[in-house]
Amino acid sequence: MKFSTAFRSADILIPNCSDMKKWSVVACDQYTSEPEYWQEADRYVGDAPSSLRLVLPEVYIGKPDAAARIEKINRTIDSYLNSGIFKEYKDSMICLERRQSNGKVRRGIVGAIDLEEYDYRPGSRSQIRATEATVAERIPARLEIRKNAKIELPHTMILIDDPEDSVIGGVFGEKGVVYSFDLMGGGGSVKGSLLSEKEISAVDAALAKLREKSEMLFAVGDGNHSLAAAKEHYERLKRENPGRDLSNHPARYALCEIVNLHSEALEFEAIHRIVRVPDQYNLIMEMSLALGLSGISSEQRVRIHRNFTVRELYIREPLSKLSVGSVQAFLDKYISTHGGEIDYIHGDTTLKRLAAEPGVIGFEFAPIGKDQLFPAVVADGALPRKTFSMGEAADKRYYLEARRIV
Repeated sequence: MKFSTAFRSADILIPNCSDMKKWSVVACDQYTSEPEYWQEADRYVGDAPSSLRLVLPEVYIGKPDAAARIEKINRTIDSYLNSGIFKEYKDSMICLERRQSNGKVRRGIVGAIDLEEYDYRPGSRSQIRATEATVAERIPARLEIRKNAKIELPHTMILIDDPEDSVIGGVFGEKGVVYSFDLMGGGGSVKGSLLSEKEISAVDAALAKLREKSEMLFAVGDGNHSLAAAKEHYERLKRENPGRDLSNHPARYALCEIVNLHSEALEFEAIHRIVRVPDQYNLIMEMSLALGLSGISSEQRVRIHRNFTVRELYIREPLSKLSVGSVQAFLDKYISTHGGEIDYIHGDTTLKRLAAEPGVIGFEFAPIGKDQLFPAVVADGALPRKTFSMGEAADKRYYLEARRIV
């Protein structure tokens, strides 16, 4: 069928493994400072078929053996394809139900998005946009992994702003369950069911109707840098093959899961800032002048932690639609001139503990509201990196489905 938006069906590969729990592993960009998590995953999987053997956890990127790991990934992909481990479901979408570690159920639809309709650059007016700034330095390593790979495995979650749940709420996978199992590492459980042709048509029609109401239809919630690498891989293919028709090339598309922004299971958490600078007093003074910090209430608020004290101040001269964006814009400029470093912190307790150290200032933000996200991206372009987090690490997307990209 002809699709109305950038989201469409795909030829989805599902592994046929005796132990699916060992197959499915959490997104590669989680537990980046906890190598022991990945070591335990490696021990648990052992010699069983696993997506762990097909991805490169970020904890290993930049390490001396990274190139060897990538070569081994490609050999393993060939081995899995040749052994017939995958069953391919042509022109399919999958209704996914994920029971998270907290017991809440998140529903989504797995399909493919058209990379021609995706632009992660600030100021983009494409159907699919990044919610947070893409760091160019993080793309090459992912591009290196993708350039010779024959399949992709997605951990990308794309958000839709659908208060009435018109897209996902009406589908349940009428063609039956294709997987259902518990996830490793405390990740809860997952079940996937194939959509019927009627359901696929209904999803497309609902997305088309949703698009009429909004300037932006899709916002990348998780996996932005992996999706950016997929985009760059496709653009490189076009540059290297001038005059060749690549309109139907499988690398033009990327497998993903779309999720309703308004799902009760999807919780936004704030990411705070810890700043280490030579002169704390000067930073506060210049920030007060630049942002018009005041005790008079306004829409943007920030709590500043320093020397076991906390001050709640309001931004009267914002540089962004969100308080975290205003503070980040100031800090980036200040540190480029005066020096210092920024750490991104999850959790109020950790923030307060670190802000008590000498030479450290902590900036605490309230979580952004779901109703703020799409308007902020439309107004500001991509938001600053580490603006928000969608849930705990164990509740991130796990690798499961795959798709051929050659």
